Amino acid sequence: IGAGMNQSAMLARFLRETAADIVMLAGRYTLLDQSALDDVLPAAQEHGKSVVAVGVFNSGLLSRDRPVPGMKYDYQDAPPELVARALAIAEVCATHGTTLPAAAMAFPHTHPSIINVTLGMRTPEQVGRNVELHDQHIPDGLWDDLRAQGLIRSDVPAERGRGRE
Repeated sequence: IGAGMNQSAMLARFLRETAADIVMLAGRYTLLDQSALDDVLPAAQEHGKSVVAVGVFNSGLLSRDRPVPGMKYDYQDAPPELVARALAIAEVCATHGTTLPAAAMAFPHTHPSIINVTLGMRTPEQVGRNVELHDQHIPDGLWDDLRAQGLIRSDVPAERGRGRE
C-alpha cells in the first residue's frame, strides 16, 4: 500500500496514520529542496517505512552539467537565485570529478529511508544517459563540501551506500 505526491506533509501523515508500506516523494528531497527532512523522512524512519524519491532533477534544473536561465524548477521557470544555487552546486560537483545530474540522482540515497530513485524517461537516449549517470562515482566528500558551503542543509545524513570513497 502506498501513495505518491509532490509535497511531503500529507505523505508524512499518510505514513503515520495508515498501513502504508511506502510512499513516492516527488521533488522534496533533492539537492535544491530538502524539506522532506522536516516531516516525511522522520515519519518513515520512526514507523519503519520506505520512500521512493522521484523528481530528483526538480523539473529539469538539475538535469544539466551547467544550469542556465530559462530552465524549469517545479514545472515553472526557475527563479534566478535557484539557477545561481544550482550552478554553485554544479561547480562543487566539478571539483569532485562528477556532474550535477549524477549528484542529483545519487543525493536521495543519503537518507536511510529512501530505498529507490525512480526517473521518468521518454527515449532510449535518456535511458542510456541515466544509466551512465547512475554508474558515476560520487565521492562522499561532495556532500560534506555542499554542507560546509551551505548549499545543502547541515542535517542531511552522510551517504550510506552507493558511491562511497
